[in-house]
Amino acid sequence: MTEFRTLSTWEKLARRLRDADAWLEDALHRLGERVKEGLWRIRHASDRLEPSPGGRVAVTVACEALTYCLIGGIFMTALAKPAFRAVNEDDWLKQQDLAVTFVDQTGAVIGKRGILHSEAIAIEDLPEHLVKAALATEDRRFYEHWGIDPQGLFRAVVANARANGVVQGGSTITQQLAKNLFLNNERSLERKIKEAFLALWLESRLSKREILKLYLDRAYLGNGVFGVQSAAEHYFGKDVRDLTLAEAAMIAGLFKAPSKFSPNVNLPAARARAADVLSNMVEAGFLTQGQVSTALRNPATPVERANQNIADYALDFGFEEIKQLAAAGKLGNHRTLIVRATIDPGLQKHVERASESILRQHGPNYQVKQAALVMLDHTGGLRAMVGGRDYGQSQFNRAVQAMRQPGSSFKPFVYAAALHDGVIKPDSIVVDRPTCVNIGRPWCPQNYGRSYAGSMPAIVALAKSINTIPIQLNEKLGKGNHKAGRARVHDVLRKVGFSNEVRDIPGMPLGVSEVTVVDMATGFNAFANGGRLAKPYVAREIATPAGEVIYRAEQDLEKRPQVIPAYVALDMNRMLRQVVTAGTGRRATLPGVPTAGKTGTTDEYRNAWFVGYSGNFTTAVWFGNDDYTATNNMTGGSLPAMLFQQAMAFAHLDIDAQNIVGLGDEDKPVRDPKLAELAGALEANLPQAGRLYRLSPRGKSVLREIEAAGEDKPAGPVSGLGTMPAPRS
Repeated sequence: MTEFRTLSTWEKLARRLRDADAWLEDALHRLGERVKEGLWRIRHASDRLEPSPGGRVAVTVACEALTYCLIGGIFMTALAKPAFRAVNEDDWLKQQDLAVTFVDQTGAVIGKRGILHSEAIAIEDLPEHLVKAALATEDRRFYEHWGIDPQGLFRAVVANARANGVVQGGSTITQQLAKNLFLNNERSLERKIKEAFLALWLESRLSKREILKLYLDRAYLGNGVFGVQSAAEHYFGKDVRDLTLAEAAMIAGLFKAPSKFSPNVNLPAARARAADVLSNMVEAGFLTQGQVSTALRNPATPVERANQNIADYALDFGFEEIKQLAAAGKLGNHRTLIVRATIDPGLQKHVERASESILRQHGPNYQVKQAALVMLDHTGGLRAMVGGRDYGQSQFNRAVQAMRQPGSSFKPFVYAAALHDGVIKPDSIVVDRPTCVNIGRPWCPQNYGRSYAGSMPAIVALAKSINTIPIQLNEKLGKGNHKAGRARVHDVLRKVGFSNEVRDIPGMPLGVSEVTVVDMATGFNAFANGGRLAKPYVAREIATPAGEVIYRAEQDLEKRPQVIPAYVALDMNRMLRQVVTAGTGRRATLPGVPTAGKTGTTDEYRNAWFVGYSGNFTTAVWFGNDDYTATNNMTGGSLPAMLFQQAMAFAHLDIDAQNIVGLGDEDKPVRDPKLAELAGALEANLPQAGRLYRLSPRGKSVLREIEAAGEDKPAGPVSGLGTMPAPRS
């Protein structure tokens, strides 16, 4: 008889687990078999789809093309992303919507910048021939494409290839508007990609009529003019609605190259371009040959605007300042502004003529073609600026945008850092001797004369522009670490107001790192005013057309932050005074007006500088060539010091000359008739230039009384400004 035994709980659990394991193993086995069978079927089907040798090549090419298109799309999207940040703001259409009129201290208009949107005219009221001229010349298929015109781009590529040069552009009006609204004129692939993406975005947000209207209102048309309405007023002295066909063609010709085809700069070129525009209108079918024949026989003639284009570089600089204030919210919602500028029109005319006269007279001998100048008062107010020889030919501002090696004119900032840290005093004895720095290899800068002068006071070393001393001082600033010493100099540069970063390289103490003219003037201004920050500005006061003052710059120097100790500034004034009286800057001496400053000349005489100041003004001067070619042995003590002297002599006429902070009675200013002779010497050589406007002392006194009377009345809200070769002397 069989005996049955009751299974325990653990035995039952073990049996169930074994059953589950067996089921799982069987299920996985059957799944694996099915997967194998499925893969076999896929492979078998794929074998039947195997292309022919020709088909295999086509598939491979298509796959590669798809891969590269995907990579390119990702890359272009990444490049376009920064551009779209500019359109995330709600008021993107108003970002450039500023209309600024600059006036001088007497209220006379100096110039205008921005968009005259308050006088903008509806596109329906614009002359039909002006709109057609713009479309025929810039974008004939404007109403057919979607922001980018592949057909027009292909046509431009073919035309340029046939001409072996750039004769046609492929950008649509929408692309040009995108550039005007959000981008700059930089010629790069990245900008073109951003421009294309933004053109598509604009087409999705605005109608064709709105895009065309914005383009005609905001396009730059030369001579500081934006938009067709202001161009009609500037070039022909009339309302845009009254333009003739010939005049409209001349304005339409400015879209391509406003500087090159400006009728005020080159009338024959402007007329030839207008004839091309008329031909384009016939070719596009907008007009017949008979309709344009009268305009061809009687080309447009602009109104005479002699001596009106002054201070253009300075006004561009001031307009950038206004845009920054507007972006910071300091101007509220106001977009039409009257700016009382710090610019002195008479002084501005003088420095422009002096610069051009020196270049014409001495430029060929020295093989130099360009100059730049910045003159500031000691609060930072911009009194005059030269950004190049001809604004009509080039709006590139060499005083603000060009980065150039300053040579020995940079050395005062090294001395200032050493004075601040107690490394030296003006009378400390320093030794001009062979000096080497370990920069991974020994670097041993030499003096210009390849010799050494031995022991001398620091004030003499700066006056003689000894190269080894700044290197030694930099080592002491860093306590043996040359890089740490440069960091101390960089700290001084930031404190005195340098807006551009100076490259941190071993030769930096000798002026090998590039700087701008305006930064050099700003830095020396801190020495001149006793160590206070005085960043350059143009807007002394900003008001609405109704006269409400909405912004006023801080005019009280005592309220400016003290960025370097006063004793450092005083010591630097003593030392830089020695440069003019007994050093390399003797050519910058002014009769009866004490001056201080420093010369600078870089390797192979590519750049020549003089940066200096009096008790009233600070002026930085640069001479050189745009293409960085060497001059014919031009030094900072030659043409730069000469221009400094002529500019500062005129600036000190009819004012109370002040002594430089820290100088004694032996340097006290005195009235010297030779100063007036020096300032007037240029005008004697240029009788056709006309009489320069200057306020007399009595006139200035009356003006101050009027200002004081006006300040007694409420004026609205006011806010405050919240390469490594050894250089020559």
